[in-house]
Amino acid sequence: MHLKMEALITNPTWIFLVMLLVILLAPIVLRRLHVPHIIGLILAGLLLGEHGFNVLARDASFELFGEVGIYYIMFLAGLEMDTGSFRRYGRGGMGFGLLTFFVPFICGLAVAHFGLHLGAATSVLVGCLLGSHTLVSFPIVGRYGLGKHRSVVFAIIGTAIASFLALLMLAIVVQVRQGGAGWLFWLRFVVGIIVYLLAVAWTFPKVGRWFLRRNEDAVTQFVFALAMVFISAWLAELVGLEGLLGAFFGGLVLNRVIPHGGPLMGRLEFVGNALFVPWFLIGVGMLIDVSVVADRSALWLCVVVVVAAIISKWFAAMLMNWFTGGRHADRQLLFGLTNSHAAGALAIVMIATAPDVALMDSQMLNATVLLILVSCIVSSLATGRGAKRLAMETNELERNRGSYHGKCVTAYAYPQTVDSLTQLAIMIRNPLIVDNLMGLAISMDDDPDDAVRALGQQNLEQAKALAAAADVQMSTMSRVSSNVASAIVHTMREVDAGEVILGLHSQADGRLAGNLGVIAQSVLSTTHREVLLVRLRMTPGTLRQVIVAVPPMAEYEVGFYKWLEHLCRIGERTGMPMYFHTCGDTGFYIKNYLDELHPNVRNEIVAEKGFGAMLLSLPQIVKADHLFVVVSSRSGFISHTPALNTIPALLARYFDHTNVILLYPDQFGDPGESLSVFAPNGQSVTQRKMLFEEWLGKLRKS
Repeated sequence: MHLKMEALITNPTWIFLVMLLVILLAPIVLRRLHVPHIIGLILAGLLLGEHGFNVLARDASFELFGEVGIYYIMFLAGLEMDTGSFRRYGRGGMGFGLLTFFVPFICGLAVAHFGLHLGAATSVLVGCLLGSHTLVSFPIVGRYGLGKHRSVVFAIIGTAIASFLALLMLAIVVQVRQGGAGWLFWLRFVVGIIVYLLAVAWTFPKVGRWFLRRNEDAVTQFVFALAMVFISAWLAELVGLEGLLGAFFGGLVLNRVIPHGGPLMGRLEFVGNALFVPWFLIGVGMLIDVSVVADRSALWLCVVVVVAAIISKWFAAMLMNWFTGGRHADRQLLFGLTNSHAAGALAIVMIATAPDVALMDSQMLNATVLLILVSCIVSSLATGRGAKRLAMETNELERNRGSYHGKCVTAYAYPQTVDSLTQLAIMIRNPLIVDNLMGLAISMDDDPDDAVRALGQQNLEQAKALAAAADVQMSTMSRVSSNVASAIVHTMREVDAGEVILGLHSQADGRLAGNLGVIAQSVLSTTHREVLLVRLRMTPGTLRQVIVAVPPMAEYEVGFYKWLEHLCRIGERTGMPMYFHTCGDTGFYIKNYLDELHPNVRNEIVAEKGFGAMLLSLPQIVKADHLFVVVSSRSGFISHTPALNTIPALLARYFDHTNVILLYPDQFGDPGESLSVFAPNGQSVTQRKMLFEEWLGKLRKS
């Protein structure tokens, strides 16, 4: 007989210390045993809790941190999913949500009613218990970078639908049990949900952009994001939903405001995975009472519930994989992500065992807690194996598609531009190569004091800290030179840089100067690599859309697909829609590239009659919270037109109110000696002949 004794450690300081040691050591030890750390944290909670060695008292901190942890898991799941993935896989995800709920629900209903001889209402709740699930193993997917994979999106959408249906049925059963399920209650319930969804979807992105634009402090931004999660969860509970659904929806509507891979996203993931989520898992382990296996009737109930839950979830994943033609790894991942029962199951059983409901007893509570342990173990193993296999296959595909090598160099001059330039560099960098980011600061050798050099070092430290917050390693270099442009170009050659980011030439008051400036002119004339001249009034994550002006025949330049890839990375990591204004056949090649390699990027090709007319019409379209990108060309190359020479002046006159990138693509060789280039379809095009034909056409028109 188990005697309840007082825990050995009740002091809050010692409880916190022991928890930190468990969070620190459990993953390290179990990694050597090739056991997922999620399992280790749950088992650690079992050993430390009152049903194990009774080392720790499960005080209010476990309830608080545990609830924050499950909210964090759901919030990150919504934050990882972009709208492009939802549009592409939303229908399949909703179908899987119905499958992964109703298959276990029907199985649980049948087993409870015909096998365990439970009442109708209790059997429905057992079905809800089996149909719901929690994304406990989602952090495993995040470590493999599969947040946008089709199977993961299916699982995330399926989780939201299954949890909603389970908790909705729970509310119906409880209301019927208590005799308060009148039509007025359901009308208020439905209207409340609709108002909640519309209010959060409309207000959260606007409030998020407004706040993040005006507050760049890292701590302030983090606390704001966390507050928005709990506001969404509280509003969800206010209309009768569970808070975990509100946390998920809050993450879903904020994912356009918090860029993937950005510093704020890195801080949110770090704090959650380092503290709140492990605390939740240990707290779940402390609920498990393994002594129930000594009672045969209780053991039989546990076995039936656990086996029915695992088999039914596996069958739902198998059906979905069969319908969609997925691979074995896809089925493993679907099953792993949707098999773990935690928050939803606990909510159902706690409400059902309450005295005013009394539809379940303590044996069902023990069976549910044991189900949480077993399902989380199975879920972690299946998710880890499936994610690892898919990550290997996905990375191989990415390498086969081709990658653009070279470090991204960002030159810093002013402290106020460090944040925006660094975030842009993090977005466009090549994630497939190691050491892909470099910050550069240059001081003049005739500087009478060290003020400029100290400011440059301060800028580099700030940029490095921002990159580290996004879990990106940035190398830095501080150079002393008599010529800034030559120092930039020499650095690019020394580190084999693929592109360089510079600030767009501005006046002292911050307004655009109307010309490129001596430094940018010199860099463009002495390097063939991609150059981005940038002026961002807002951080990239708070912008609403990207408008790109592309000159005619841009597809013939050697760097065409490289700059297009960079813009696609911005679109993917911010979720912003992209509008490409093009002339001729350029839009055809852009559309094909996006459809093949970046189908999740929302895009629209706008065909224009001419480049000059395009530049005159865009001032009425581009707004203050847009990102306006002009793809230019160096003089003498195939896509260069006289209109491009007027771009700096046009930007200063019509686009000073917005965020601007003037982009010069890779262009190799001397334009005077380059006799031919190759079109995207592989056909050779003689450059001199094209220039001659263009000149001849103008002569005939005149």
